[in-house]
Amino acid sequence: MELEELGIREECGVFGCIASGVWPTELDVPHVITLGLVGLQHRGQESAGIVTSDGESSQAFKVHKGMGLINHVFNADSLKKLYVSNLGIGHTRYSTSGISELQNCQPFVVETLHGKIAVAHNGELTNAVRLRRKLMRHGVGLSTSSDSELITQLLAFTPPLENDDTADWVASLQISIFQEVGLKSVHLYKDKIMQTQCSKCFHIFTKLGNYNRKDNSETEGWVVSSESCSFLSIGAEYYRQMVYSVRKRCGQQLAIEAPVEADLVSTVPESATPAALGYAQKCGLPYVEVLCKNRYVGRTFIQPNMRLRQLGVAKKFGVLSDNFKGKRVVIIDDSIVRGNTISPIIKLLRESGAKEVHIRVASPPIRFPCYMGINIPTKEELIANRPEFHDLANYIGADSVVYLSVEGLVSSVQESIKARQENENSLKSHKFRVGKIGHCTACLTGEYPVELEW
Repeated sequence: MELEELGIREECGVFGCIASGVWPTELDVPHVITLGLVGLQHRGQESAGIVTSDGESSQAFKVHKGMGLINHVFNADSLKKLYVSNLGIGHTRYSTSGISELQNCQPFVVETLHGKIAVAHNGELTNAVRLRRKLMRHGVGLSTSSDSELITQLLAFTPPLENDDTADWVASLQISIFQEVGLKSVHLYKDKIMQTQCSKCFHIFTKLGNYNRKDNSETEGWVVSSESCSFLSIGAEYYRQMVYSVRKRCGQQLAIEAPVEADLVSTVPESATPAALGYAQKCGLPYVEVLCKNRYVGRTFIQPNMRLRQLGVAKKFGVLSDNFKGKRVVIIDDSIVRGNTISPIIKLLRESGAKEVHIRVASPPIRFPCYMGINIPTKEELIANRPEFHDLANYIGADSVVYLSVEGLVSSVQESIKARQENENSLKSHKFRVGKIGHCTACLTGEYPVELEW
């Protein structure tokens, strides 16, 4: 809940779609990408763009970008510009660098020796100054202030390995993205969509889904997304998904590390629900809903002062007092960032009859900013770095507060990855490769996987 309410936000949303079977396809690729971006609207509201290709020529890229929300940028007339297409990528922007104007809208398209290539990127470059100087020293001009253009130009600048005058874009991506940049992006070249992520990064990026006909007789296409919730917008089925299982395992590990005598387990709706279910299952306690979410109240982090934010939190939740009156309640939250929104919730539960309120957090304390795709407040704003953290339970009004350990988080993720790999080994016919997997704990430990150059 704190992730959404107070400042930890995903940086941009990226989405890609490629049709299966014989081209030209009957699949409405631009419409699918648009709906996918609608599902990612919470990741960015400044601007949006889509680039499509018919798969025959990289010269025939079709592009439409605009400022504002997805439904404002894309309508029936603008979508006509993106046909006929068999594949494409889209982007919705939440800026971390560069001003908010049309020239910084993604995806970026550049001309290369082997044709055009389009790039949509999520994250923040920690070596942007060096990359900008490197390109400019070689005579490469930059037309925007966006970090993401650096990736596009770097990819075009990096000499691909050639075979019969055909670019080896996979090799080029390995050189330019993984070695120089190391962040997450999707790339479109003629008849291919290439999706990359930093191998050192903990942030889960790859989500694969297949887009089926209504009778499920065959797969119409494949989509990739920076967040799996976008699949619900288009009716795609998961091929690879581990977020839910990771969160549930975190709850189970939290129960091992921080058990407490209580009568029931609940959560602040809704992202911490899998962790709460895991905690309850491991402790042998019932999972009971104590709060219901009012979906007609906007996000509280946009309120101009703390008092209004706290009032907004109280309005956002209704209390199911009959479920917990006179009982000891364990509330599972996915994070406590500043400690502002959980306090009025605890107060609400106590006033409604809770005998005890224990807080368990299904992630370690966040102590450092992140530059790998999440917008985190400054170090000084984080509750884990403030004096109040040493007596956090008293500060927020809880009977006890315990966070998951860093080691517990990593072990929970590793268990889920192991289960996923075992599943993929049984699906070798799909020929998806599982590369090296690492974990970034920079926001928890301050040990960044790349050197910060500012």
